Formats: sequence, C-alpha cells, structure tokens
Amino acid sequence: MFVFGNLLYAIATIISYILTIANWLIIIRALLSWVNPDPYNPIVQFLYRTTEPMLAPFRRIIPIYNTGLDLSPIFALLVIWFLQLFAVKTLFNIASRMG
Repeated sequence: MFVFGNLLYAIATIISYILTIANWLIIIRALLSWVNPDPYNPIVQFLYRTTEPMLAPFRRIIPIYNTGLDLSPIFALLVIWFLQLFAVKTLFNIASRMG
C-alpha cells in the first residue's frame, strides 16, 4: 500500500507546483496590466496565452463593463488558493496515512 501512498504524494507535489506557477503567472499578468506592456513581446504573449484559459471563465461570470475593473485575476487566485489548501493538502494527508 505504501507504493500507492508514494504515488499520491508525488501527484500532490506536482499539482502543488503547477498551482504555484499558475499563481505567480496570474500575479505577474495583473501587475503587467498596470504598465501597458508591448503586446508583441514574447514574454507578454506567453503570459497571455497561459493565463487567459484560467481567467476567461471568470470574465464570463463577472463582465468587465459592469465594474470597469477586471476582477477575474482575484477570483482565479482564490480558486487556486482553495485548491492548494483543500485538494493538495487532502492528497498529502491520504498519502501519509497510506505510507
């Protein structure tokens, strides 16, 4: 049973790393939106391509024109933090009980 526990531990670690990277990408994109970045810059294009799929569902729920402010990064970060606190910690706890 310890093999399955180690597998869950590895999966939880990888999910945690992915969520941390997504967290930082969204924060960097939100900060860049304050300074009007060059849209042809490859780094800016990479940030937009990687974060837009995470932000688009929240933009459909809370349109920008209602508030004049894009709140989608805040809601995306809240979901990421929830997943880190609930799902990842749950996987770590299950893995520790199996090992």
